[in-house]
Order: sequence, then structure tokens, then C-alpha cells
Amino acid sequence: MKRSPETEARGILLAGGTGSRLAPLTDQMSKHLLPVDETPMICYPLATLMQAGIRHILIISTPTHLAEYKKLLGSGETLGVNFEYAEQKHPEGLPQALTIGSAFMKSHPVVLMLGDNIFWGGSLIERLGTAIREPEGATLFAIEQPNAEQYGVVEFGGDGEILALSEKPKAPKSSWVITGAYVFDRHAAEFAAALAPSARGETEMTDLLECYRSRGLLRADCLEPKTRWFDAGTPKTLAAAAQAVGEARQAGNTFLGKPGRIASANGWIA
Repeated sequence: MKRSPETEARGILLAGGTGSRLAPLTDQMSKHLLPVDETPMICYPLATLMQAGIRHILIISTPTHLAEYKKLLGSGETLGVNFEYAEQKHPEGLPQALTIGSAFMKSHPVVLMLGDNIFWGGSLIERLGTAIREPEGATLFAIEQPNAEQYGVVEFGGDGEILALSEKPKAPKSSWVITGAYVFDRHAAEFAAALAPSARGETEMTDLLECYRSRGLLRADCLEPKTRWFDAGTPKTLAAAAQAVGEARQAGNTFLGKPGRIASANGWIA
């Protein structure tokens, strides 16, 4: 692994919610602490942030589980990074992470990662770096999936223009789904705070992204097929992710979900 250049961008890891899709596994444990192969789920998106050179990271979880993350990760000193922690008292949608993290973000660009999303392969890390360097706007990362109706969907025009965003459409007009990695500029918390809840009673990420699209400030980065992505939030996808991760490690990917190895490769720790 190449040494990651440090960046002024900050990272937010959202590890809140109820984890109801994984019940009863999550009746006593936070979803994002469940093992994926030999590593807690939260370590995979954390490793992605660190590979992108991000050293200031806010971890958001429920009041019930926040102490467990502090016990697992501590201050970040052993990894050469700085962790801060914040409570999500009530799950009110993914954009809530940005309002909770507004004081942490300040005027920095921020990479928001969902704690149950696992990426590797392809050029995601380089693409995150490119998006971070954009002075304004937001970037979503999309990937083609056959079951697009289960996700947020982005529809493109012939010239690659973003035509529409939809949340779990019954009849998707596109197979490009929105993954759980986003880059936002300093306006994200302001836009998120102004969102109205959807019929589900939560604010929607597609509505936040629409705030940027309507201003001509939304970019969509389409990930190549060799990028592996798992939303490990259901029993089926959790099992599939664990099997794929195990195979990738056997094939020689020794950095996958290993923040300590990444910190050492980055020169952040001895």
C-alpha cells in the first residue's frame, strides 16, 4: 500500500441506528461491532477513511453503544489519529450525522461513511482524494447493482448529467445505486438541518443530495466493476461480505479492515 497523503478533510463514521434488519444479532450488540470475517464491521469504513489520509474522525453512535466504541478505539492515539465521539439520541435519518457533526466539521470538507459499508479494490481511495480537493459541492459514489430498488438510485442522462435521485424506487429507471460514502463541503450541515422528514419519518440522503443537485453542485463518481462494495446490514449481505473479505485476505489483501496496518504504512505510528 502506498503511503496516504494527509488531508485537511475530516471523517464522520455513522454507527447509530437500531440495526433492526440484523435482529436478533443486534438485540444486545451494536450492528457495527458485529464481526465480518475476523474484524469488527466498523473497522472497514474506518480503514477506508485512513487510507484516504483522514486523521480527524467523528464516530456517532447511540447512547447505549457509544461506550463500546470508545473501549474498542479509544482516543485514536495508538493509530496516529484523533477520534471524537457523539451521540445519536434518536435515529432520524442519515443526514442527521451532519447536523450532529456540525461543530466537528467546522469549515472542513467531510467524508461521511456509513458504518456498515465495506469497500475495497478499484480506485475508490484516489477518487475520494479527488472529491476532497473540490472547493465546493458534494460527491456521491455510485455502483451498478441488479437490486437497485433496495437503495437510493441515481439516474443519468446521455452526457452523464445527473437527471434524478430517488430513494428505494419500486421501478428503478437506473441500475446505478448510491453507496454509503459521500464527500460534502462546509454547507452540508446547514442543508441537512433544513430537510423535512419523508413519509418514513426520517430525513433522506437523496433529499440532501438534491439540495446540491438543484444548485449544480452535485457530482456522481461511478465506481468501476472491480470495486467491491457491500452494505452489510442484513443477514444475507453480512454473510456474503464475510466470505468475500476472507477470500480477499487469502489472496493477499492484508490491509482490508486493518486500521493498525494502515496507520503503520502511512507512517503515523512506528
